[in-house]
Amino acid sequence: MYNSLTRIQAVFGFFTTVAFVVASLIAASDFAAPRTPSATVKATNVQVVKGRPHYYSTKKEEYAIIKFSLDADLSSLFTWNTKQLFVYVTAEWPALPAGGTNQTNKAVIWDTIITSPSADHLSNLGPAALRKLRKQSAGKSVDPNRGKLVLKNQKPKYQITHPSGRIASTADVILRVHYNAQPWVGVLTWNQDADLGLWRKLAGGVSAAFELPALKTAAKKAGSA
Repeated sequence: MYNSLTRIQAVFGFFTTVAFVVASLIAASDFAAPRTPSATVKATNVQVVKGRPHYYSTKKEEYAIIKFSLDADLSSLFTWNTKQLFVYVTAEWPALPAGGTNQTNKAVIWDTIITSPSADHLSNLGPAALRKLRKQSAGKSVDPNRGKLVLKNQKPKYQITHPSGRIASTADVILRVHYNAQPWVGVLTWNQDADLGLWRKLAGGVSAAFELPALKTAAKKAGSA
């Protein structure tokens, strides 16, 4: 009645269904784990200079260098289903209305990837640093301490530029903390704008507004005159 191919197809279909159901349950289990992320960020040193912000830049332009301090507790985002956490800081400032719509400038100044102990092999670290990381979390499937960041006067990874080539004396600039939680099974989740069940939106994570200083070279010329 049934040949071998039909039986193989039936077995494969059964195991595919089981795998789908198990994966769905694993993904749904994340909603049972409370999330209470919090962060405090502030600018500590801001400079604006004129030059070539990148080695491939073809012309000189103004760019900002923003050092900052960050104190974040994202440990509640780590569960047994968390693969890694992508954390980044942006500088944002409003632009003048154009075409009847308000625009907001946004640029990433710093980012990092925090892996769970089961995903350490994905870390972009050297052999020595990777061995130290694995030693600290030996025997742990979840290491909440990895979600705690304390940075003092951190140098940015990226400078801020603008298509116009001018960015000095820009007002109402803020720093904002973002995260992207990547699970082994399930959907990617970003910063929440509102609470969702046991998941709370990021507490804090926005700095006080500040102004980018005038061009540094211009200040030197004025002083020498």
